[in-house]
Amino acid sequence: MKLLVSIVVSLMMLAFVSEAQEILKEMPKGYDAAQAEAPVGKIDTIQYQSRTVGSKRKALVYTPPGFSKKKKYPVLYLLHGIGGDEKEWLKGGNPQLILDHLYAEKKIEPMIVVMPNGRAMKDDRATGNIMAADKVAAFATFEQDLLKDLIPFIESKYPALKDREHRAIAGLSMGGGQSLNFGLGNLDQFAWVGGFSSAPNTKMPAQLMPDPQEAKKKLKLLFISCGDNDRLITFSKRTHDYMFENHVPHVYYIEPGVHDFKVWKNGLYMFSQFLFKPVDNASLSKYTILGTRAATNIRSAQYPQILPDNRVVFRVKAAEAQRVQIDLGKKYEMAKDTGGYWAVTTDSIGKGFHYYSLLIDGVALADPASETFYGMGRMASGIEIPYQNGDYYAVKDIPHGEIRIKKYLSKALGGWREMYVYTPPGYDKSTEKYPVLYLLHGGGEDQRGWATQGKTDLILDNLIAEGKAKPMVIVMLDGNVGATGGIAGFNENVLKTFENELKNAAIPFVESNFLVQTDAKNRALAGLSMGGMQTLYAGIRNSDLFSSLGVFSSGWFANNTALTAPQYAFMKDNADKINSNIKNLWISMGGQEDIAFNNCKIMRAKFDELGVKYTYSEYPGGHTWPVWRHDLFQFSQLLFK
Repeated sequence: MKLLVSIVVSLMMLAFVSEAQEILKEMPKGYDAAQAEAPVGKIDTIQYQSRTVGSKRKALVYTPPGFSKKKKYPVLYLLHGIGGDEKEWLKGGNPQLILDHLYAEKKIEPMIVVMPNGRAMKDDRATGNIMAADKVAAFATFEQDLLKDLIPFIESKYPALKDREHRAIAGLSMGGGQSLNFGLGNLDQFAWVGGFSSAPNTKMPAQLMPDPQEAKKKLKLLFISCGDNDRLITFSKRTHDYMFENHVPHVYYIEPGVHDFKVWKNGLYMFSQFLFKPVDNASLSKYTILGTRAATNIRSAQYPQILPDNRVVFRVKAAEAQRVQIDLGKKYEMAKDTGGYWAVTTDSIGKGFHYYSLLIDGVALADPASETFYGMGRMASGIEIPYQNGDYYAVKDIPHGEIRIKKYLSKALGGWREMYVYTPPGYDKSTEKYPVLYLLHGGGEDQRGWATQGKTDLILDNLIAEGKAKPMVIVMLDGNVGATGGIAGFNENVLKTFENELKNAAIPFVESNFLVQTDAKNRALAGLSMGGMQTLYAGIRNSDLFSSLGVFSSGWFANNTALTAPQYAFMKDNADKINSNIKNLWISMGGQEDIAFNNCKIMRAKFDELGVKYTYSEYPGGHTWPVWRHDLFQFSQLLFK
């Protein structure tokens, strides 16, 4: 019986939370206008003594319809912008009408709303030069006026609940920055924090929330909103990015608009409906109209846009086309509007980098709104999906190395070749020589892959700055060595050709032109997919040249004994030599969804049978760049130690 009651209560709570979170994504028209015969709240002007400022100050107080002094109410402190005062919300936003309308539809909890003057100085009028240093400073001073003077006054004169769980703060523009600064800086005072189009006074995210894990325990809701064409959106986005990276639940609400009351009224409409109710954190990512333009978009392109739950909105103009699709591995049908624009919203897309194509009447094309990358054997579009654990390849304020593009004449192949070379911070001033990793791409890619899609330079910069990897040179080679026997890399002739190119052209060029060590203990080789097989072939057969080998998402074919049998025979005859020379034979897979998983599993069983020592690692994500970035992150920390 107790179990049954518990289940019923749980289901009721789930239903309650679900109902509490059903919020429209935009305020309906007419919500900020008076309603005939509808109950209305009341706006009063109050004065309080501010010890912080040394004078009496004014604020507006909204009390809800049916307000009773016999009942206790939660309180929302609602702040104005740099050019306003305590009346700005009333004049520009009609907050009392919005709240009355929400009450009438039973969408918000009864609450007191306090609209103070956030310019804490004796002459707090919004006159003269509103950007003057003393007036800007007064907005920061308001934190003490709010905490020490205004809140105690409100709680002494009104039937207000006095605990943090029943106290919220939000504001527009300068007031949005104040709300984030004061709210997140005083989570012992506020559990609900909203910033609408927050201004440059907003502190850097790490200052706002130096301990995200501790803040998550106290914060009921963080709401960040902005118009997509607001020039101040960068301040909202950087706050959102930090919260995303640190797994802090929040709403990031982007809508069509600029820096005006259309956006701010919508912010109040949305934010107030969350207040003082149970919050379903899992649902917060759906509360937005627009997404954020992808980092891989060209400068002027607003689409593709990434929604907070990693769904992607694509939009392209092709007025004469009959059918348009997006190919992201899965094909999505796009719908055409009357203006000739085609649009679609995808499923949630996995973290990190993905190739994609436009299919216009069956022809695969690069999206002109996206940066292009050489992959799939051609130039293709790419999209970077934000990754909460992607800090290891984030751009940081640390010393950075360089990617150098070098052409060299390969006598092995009889023509000019190109390599991309990462040199670590301080390379040009160094008198010491560096160890070197030769890094190989996969099929359908080339020497650009690891530098662009792979973010090699950022991964190593960050690891070196943290002391987790030794400074090293990384040589990213072109593994495509011509049509010498079928699909590149999948037959012995091509593998032999690449081995010859590596040994007799690439390595000699690098050792003649870069500050690198020339002994085996300071030389490593690694590659993904096709490059993994090239590593298995050239690395195993030349174990006297390398101290470490990395094989990412690769393995000898289980069904091609003509190719694999000679490799295993060589390893059987040379197992002791391989184990002695290769200190790190590191094999990794992108989980069972990796297309090379079964081949690798069978290969590892054969290695076990032959007595060849290796280390195995798995990282979920399949046969994709997010996996290979992580492989480089892990593998490079093992090298040359």
